[in-house]
Amino acid sequence: MDKIDLTGAVCPLPLSDNEQIVMGHGSGGKMSHDLITKIFLPAFDNPALSAGDDGAVLALPAGRLVLSVDSHVVFPLFFPGGDIGHLAVCGTVNDVAVMGATPLYLTAGFILEEGLPLETLRRVVESMKQAADEAGVKIVSGDTKVVERGKADGLFVSTTGVGILPEGREISGSRAKAGDVVILSGFMGDHGIAVLAARGELGFETAVQSDCAPLNHLIAAALAVSENIHVLRDPTRGGVATTLNEIAKQAGVCITLNELSLPVRPAVASTCEMLGFDPLYVANEGKVLVLVARADAEKVLAALRATKYGEDAVVIGEVSAAPQGRVLMKTAFGSTRVVDMLAGEMLPRIC
Repeated sequence: MDKIDLTGAVCPLPLSDNEQIVMGHGSGGKMSHDLITKIFLPAFDNPALSAGDDGAVLALPAGRLVLSVDSHVVFPLFFPGGDIGHLAVCGTVNDVAVMGATPLYLTAGFILEEGLPLETLRRVVESMKQAADEAGVKIVSGDTKVVERGKADGLFVSTTGVGILPEGREISGSRAKAGDVVILSGFMGDHGIAVLAARGELGFETAVQSDCAPLNHLIAAALAVSENIHVLRDPTRGGVATTLNEIAKQAGVCITLNELSLPVRPAVASTCEMLGFDPLYVANEGKVLVLVARADAEKVLAALRATKYGEDAVVIGEVSAAPQGRVLMKTAFGSTRVVDMLAGEMLPRIC
């Protein structure tokens, strides 16, 4: 047997001081442990997480459990007014809150691409911590996987939210009723336009910031003044128009909007006009639609306007019995047109 010359051979152990994600960070060994203890645990520290088990043991108050899961693939990772981490926390908190529940806990799964700077991950994790602190929720469990360079576009995040829904509270798109008033908590389209501008592909700049925000405190304020809120929904992908179409079909009602009441920032309106977009279909990440009985509309509107993220809340329409499953628009010219659901993908990778 020929002898093998091992002179100068080096064992291919990963360097522990690497400032980028390498495949070793997904090995389950020391590098994985270091990633968790140096980046994730300091930001998300709480008893359930620091126990270090394969799952979190949680104490839950009385009520019904609400679960919601979401995945986030936004590009770019950072944009005016937010980033993928802030978006991940806010999006899932809001999905639980619009069910009428109080969000309590989140889990977070990370798909990391080989070569991702560790500083980028630190910034995202710190942003998640800040959003979770503002919402008053804890990130209690998580997972990390590493994929080869070119397979994940930097970073993907998947989150699951857990909340408690009080007995007797029923919030659903199927509960919209004729006579309800439709309230929107603020300006449409900020998030979609902010992300699009951050990509730098269209050669324009805008001062528009994403509206990405946790809305659970705003929603709680509205629920505190009315037991006649029938629907809560955050109009994310597909915008306000698509979300209202979903509600109209769920409940078998007609929703009529007043064009002159729709809140759109001038910068968003001008950008949409230039690109041929309709703000009704542009994504939001910090707005909620509230369908409430007319008798309670004014006090719900006042409650929303008294909160940090609801100062610009406005009535945008009303619900009637027919034609079922339709969304209509009373235009500025006095005519009525159909507002259909979004067809296709207007702005991909925005959440």
